[in-house]
Amino acid sequence: MRKSRVSEEQIIAVLQEGEAGAKVDDLCRRHGISRDTYYAWKKKYGGMGVPEARRLKQLEEENARLKRIVADQALNVMVLKELLGKGS
Repeated sequence: MRKSRVSEEQIIAVLQEGEAGAKVDDLCRRHGISRDTYYAWKKKYGGMGVPEARRLKQLEEENARLKRIVADQALNVMVLKELLGKGS
């Protein structure tokens, strides 16, 4: 997974500027992001504080790790079934 160049604190700060009434185009230009990025951040982090955003990121990382574990286990099960099937 690619590491973001922008921290959760920075994302929340940009979104709070937008909620305070700053124009989206001005925000995007000032922070060097696209409108699509701004709205993706708003969809994902809108209404969150920094602690909630950090927790969300931790949960996403843990979820990715658990998915890799499940995939590895499923692969191991398939290999074992194939080996046992051929041995019979």
